[in-house]
Amino acid sequence: MAAPEVDCMNCCQHEHYAGSADGDYGFEVDGARITYGRGVLAELGEAAKALHMKRVAVFVDPTLRERDFVKTALDALRDAKMDAVVYTDIAIEPTDASFKQAAAFASDGKFDGYVSIGGGSTMDTCKAADLYATYPADFMDYVNAPIGAGRPIPGPLTPHIACPTTCGTGSECTGIAIFDYLAMNAKTGIRARELRPALGIIDPDVTRSLPAMVVACSGFDVLSHALESYTALPYTRHARSPKGVARSLSQGANPYSDVGCVGALPIIGEHIARAVNDPSDEVARERMMFAAMLAGIAFGNAGCHLPHAMSYAVSGNVKEFRAPGYAADEAMIPHGMSVILNAPAVFRFTAPACPERHLDAARMLGADVRSAGLDDAGEVLSARITELMKATGIPNGLSAVGYEARDIDTLVDGSFPQKGLIHNAPRETSREQLHSLYTNALNHW
Repeated sequence: MAAPEVDCMNCCQHEHYAGSADGDYGFEVDGARITYGRGVLAELGEAAKALHMKRVAVFVDPTLRERDFVKTALDALRDAKMDAVVYTDIAIEPTDASFKQAAAFASDGKFDGYVSIGGGSTMDTCKAADLYATYPADFMDYVNAPIGAGRPIPGPLTPHIACPTTCGTGSECTGIAIFDYLAMNAKTGIRARELRPALGIIDPDVTRSLPAMVVACSGFDVLSHALESYTALPYTRHARSPKGVARSLSQGANPYSDVGCVGALPIIGEHIARAVNDPSDEVARERMMFAAMLAGIAFGNAGCHLPHAMSYAVSGNVKEFRAPGYAADEAMIPHGMSVILNAPAVFRFTAPACPERHLDAARMLGADVRSAGLDDAGEVLSARITELMKATGIPNGLSAVGYEARDIDTLVDGSFPQKGLIHNAPRETSREQLHSLYTNALNHW
């Protein structure tokens, strides 16, 4: 595949990151350690040994417990003489209750290492369990402010090896753990560099048996990670950090995160529909796995913004919707779906803040922008997202997953506290604007 075009990024980058009197003057690069390739899951045992693990908690998505690749992972650990204890009480969309249950298991087990095998829910559950077992505290102490206290993590965690099984969340590359806070019917999370796994082992072979809608939802999570990072408020417009103080994980778009976005977006535009619609297309699924890693590195250093901020209330207030390909025992809007349902409306709204970037993103996703001007950027990008949604069976807006106009105030109430995400958007966003965005996201075609 030809290298992605970066002309627009190169010519506009200096202006985009121009300094300001009160803005930050630097950004931090906190890289993820990754092993990538077909068959690398068999190296798990030796990787655990290198991290001095002996007694290992293995968090496994319960729907995957009997898959061959889980057996490969467990055999690798046991061949390396690990005492591996499997934990499968993981919610598809974690809650504060499921995090607490996992933390109790981890605390009781006296583990010196953690392994997660699954999607974002499994990896995030493992991160939380590791945190509370290593540094016990009241649950809300580490949860993002203003919902929680946002207390800093005191030091490094017990080593965690994350093995993603979906081509989507990028959680193996980030210091973020997301959950449903049941008291608010909304998602929030814990964000800290210490949560980033010590190693991500990414084996594209694990995606062969994924249902189509799981591939679609995880793929659109990747797409939005890359788009939100690329269009986020530049780091030079974030409040200046005190010298010697670590910057926020949502430090804004920066030249390092741009590299991941520019790498991921063309891959997604070319391969997401193929990966969803043809399970035998191993090339497409492998490419989406690689894009997930690139986008994970990008948003792990830049942060996301409005589509993710709005998604948490969409998932948290679900009524009766059940996505095909997911467990049907309870209503659920998968995370990637809840994100992308908001995205077309959001990128029309944010485009005036940095139209060059929005138009460039549309081009990288495969839109024909030859006759488009900067004033068209939001519409062109949103149209391309909508085209990809149609091609992969994503529902037509919030109304298609059970929301009505009368629900919008509830959705705004659930999303407005997501200050870190909202303040990372390239435009200031009020409650009234969130109301308008949700209204515009009810239907897209």
